[in-house]
Amino acid sequence: MLSRGEFAAPGIAPHEKLTGLYTIDPVHSTIGLSVRHAMITNVRARFTAFEGLLKLDGRRPTRSEAYLSVQTGSLETGSPERDAHVTGPDFLDSASFPLMSFRSAEVRDAGGDRFRMAGHLRIKDLELPVLIDLEFAGASRGPDGLDRVGFEGTATLRRSDWGLDWNTALAGGGVLISDKVKLTLDVSAVRLQRTDAA
Repeated sequence: MLSRGEFAAPGIAPHEKLTGLYTIDPVHSTIGLSVRHAMITNVRARFTAFEGLLKLDGRRPTRSEAYLSVQTGSLETGSPERDAHVTGPDFLDSASFPLMSFRSAEVRDAGGDRFRMAGHLRIKDLELPVLIDLEFAGASRGPDGLDRVGFEGTATLRRSDWGLDWNTALAGGGVLISDKVKLTLDVSAVRLQRTDAA
């Protein structure tokens, strides 16, 4: 297994063997979110249906790219009634907008194994810029002979920016659902082919 530091640690050449085209493995990956509920606790959810591609440049990681497509109707919060509400017209409206997507625009080196990815997130019919903080989690070849890489990421969004502004006022003050949403990514990707970085 390649150590985390071999990818882009200061003073160590990035590992060229990671260069290639990868597909995200949904069975071993998680795309989740959390949002403050009733001003006192966090409700966590995850999407169960998604696909994506990573184009990694092992020599120059900042030239890497990422693309992700998520089925909005696949959101699970642990409550069928709440799932129906969040995927319904008040929020994601999955019947009219079955997909949301992300495409990267720039990757910046944040030191060590950390990177900041700038990109564009489309929810419903609105595409806005977002920043994702990423950390390289390692690379290995599994018993199936497939080369894998892993990344962990977080991003904080305001759902109202995409028009997801439904809410209810609480009797004691405040609102039922926070505007701030924290996204969490735990990605395992399998290499489809090696490519030569320019």
